[in-house]
Amino acid sequence: MADTHAMHTHTCGELTAEHIGSTVTLTGWVWRRRDHGGLIFVDLRDRAGVTQISFDPEHSGGTAFHTAETIRSEWPVKVRGTVRRRPEGMENAKLATGDIEVLISEIEILNRSKTPPFQIEDHIEAGEDIRLRYRYLDIRRPKMMANLKLRSDFIFAIREALHRRAFMEVETPSLFKSTPEGARDFLVPSRIQPGHFYALPQSPQLLKQLLMVGGVERYYQVAKCFRDEDLRADRQPEFTQVDIEMSFVNQDDVMAELEDVLSDAFAAMGVEMPTPLRRLSYWDAMETYGIDKPDTRYGMHLVDVTDIFKGSSFKVFASAANTEGSVVKCINAKGAGTWARAKIDKLEPVARELGARGLAWIAFREDGSINSPIVKFFSEEEMAALRERAEVEPGDLVMFAAGPRLESCEILGGMRCHMADALDIPREGHDFLWVVDFPLFHWDEDRGAYAAEHQPFTQPVEDDIDRLDTDPLSVGSRTYDFVMDGFEAGGGGMRIHDAALQERILEKLGFTPEGAREQFGFLMDALEFGAPPMGGFALGLDRVCMLLAGADSIREVMAFPKTSSGSDLMSDAPSEVSARQLKEVSLRLL
Repeated sequence: MADTHAMHTHTCGELTAEHIGSTVTLTGWVWRRRDHGGLIFVDLRDRAGVTQISFDPEHSGGTAFHTAETIRSEWPVKVRGTVRRRPEGMENAKLATGDIEVLISEIEILNRSKTPPFQIEDHIEAGEDIRLRYRYLDIRRPKMMANLKLRSDFIFAIREALHRRAFMEVETPSLFKSTPEGARDFLVPSRIQPGHFYALPQSPQLLKQLLMVGGVERYYQVAKCFRDEDLRADRQPEFTQVDIEMSFVNQDDVMAELEDVLSDAFAAMGVEMPTPLRRLSYWDAMETYGIDKPDTRYGMHLVDVTDIFKGSSFKVFASAANTEGSVVKCINAKGAGTWARAKIDKLEPVARELGARGLAWIAFREDGSINSPIVKFFSEEEMAALRERAEVEPGDLVMFAAGPRLESCEILGGMRCHMADALDIPREGHDFLWVVDFPLFHWDEDRGAYAAEHQPFTQPVEDDIDRLDTDPLSVGSRTYDFVMDGFEAGGGGMRIHDAALQERILEKLGFTPEGAREQFGFLMDALEFGAPPMGGFALGLDRVCMLLAGADSIREVMAFPKTSSGSDLMSDAPSEVSARQLKEVSLRLL
């Protein structure tokens, strides 16, 4: 380890039997201290690991031993001593340094510490709020330190992979123009131009397109992005993405290059990503898994049973089965048919949260009996066809959704994910694939208008452009999402590089010519100066690191994250500012 300019000669994670007999200097925090009367043992911890150090009252006149009697947990110390083998039977196989210890002849107390509000351990009972309040202590925990090291190593690996392929790292502004990209902007008032605002970038999307117009051709950036939206375990108001763009390329060029880059970066982390990756179309993903970011490490696929129930006496199913654009679909949660009725009933609120009006289900008990509030409506022929189509066995629970195609798929997709967790279905290793060919638009019920499925600058499928005016929802896009372990880990697409087509797409999204010019005039101008074919990608760095670390929240791989309410408990941000500060930027609170 290149760690020469430091107070220590070695870190607490690197000493092995090869160092026996060496005199070393270590620095770190007192982690655990054990006083055995005649001997004192201390686990000394730094960012690289833990080394056991020992103090003997008969060694070096006992000076170091007497100092060791006074030290306490989390005191930073500097020690000097000789590496020796641990006594036989006292080795610790759980530690990289578990074969040795250091007999200390000198110790210097560098500072003292108050008693921490929680134990600096990996398995702690402290709530997340207290951990975030004292994040600088939480970071000392070996697991948190390992997560930050993993993040650093992955960033280095992906930078190295991109650099080897002639990508140029270019920084883009953090103060830019407010442009609608799907989420609320964080606004920054200008003191110099009263009444005007910058926006923190939701992504460098427009700027990287301008870099392609400028001839950069292969760009990347480890970019900080900002979106003022509701938070969850894998979402923060500020996040980091590896932003990539290429020009003079087609879609297959971009995807193949990305596969090579990602494969190299994951390999550096000890994770194999076989290439070429599988490609699953958007509608195949929705029809099979009910979600556009499927985890394919387990089954429980959606099964279309529309034709089975066209003549059913159960009106809900019959109505959907005979309505154009509607379906009857189901999933088979194997093993859940043994659940008690009360436990099955608790699934209905889950389905309602996913948009269902209720949950139709059939429990096939292990003794051959059937429990269900709807089975009385089904004929023997319908039940036999259902058993065969859904591969039903004793102990299975079949759940249904009936209604519009996409809505039914999404409901069952959500139930599939819920049941996988509830049944503790094993998901081993990592799962990588592309989901491609998304629709260009979806209908936004709240706005009563078309909205971009990805973003407003996505290239439509060329053969579909003629339907932009007659059937916009049928128009496909040249897009690709990188899915890892059931999460959207990244996404991208080919960009519009024709000003007239871009103007047409913005009009379809509800922009007037004047509004489009006001928001995106600089882009429209640039596209008229020989913009090349271009396409790119953005990798969600926080999310990928979360999956690599086996964590359940991106907060576990970020040094100083926010809470679910957007607060920084350590610094008490966001906070009020003075009237003078508001006046300087021509603002006042209502």
